[in-house]
Amino acid sequence: MEDNREDKPEIYSQKIRAGKRTYFFDIKSTRSSDYYITITESKKKFKEDGFFFEKHKIFLYKEDILKFTEALQETIDYLKNELMPEYDFTEEPDYNKDDELKWE
Repeated sequence: MEDNREDKPEIYSQKIRAGKRTYFFDIKSTRSSDYYITITESKKKFKEDGFFFEKHKIFLYKEDILKFTEALQETIDYLKNELMPEYDFTEEPDYNKDDELKWE
């Protein structure tokens, strides 16, 4: 069976630019008119003959939303309160700096 999730139009879409990455939060529908969320990280990568977009995607279905959001919020709270209490998360980062970690 062919997977046509990529061909479905978004019902709702939000884009966040974050330096060299872009995040997309989309709501799509299934053939049976059920809804799901896709969270996509897209990063422009360069190669010899041009560039391409490396994408990583999460599909989040309605039965998982509560557990997912609770775990995400707990993880964010732990990062903010336990690991980085001195960091001001309300301040917009300077994405023009070239001190980003390289994971390649």
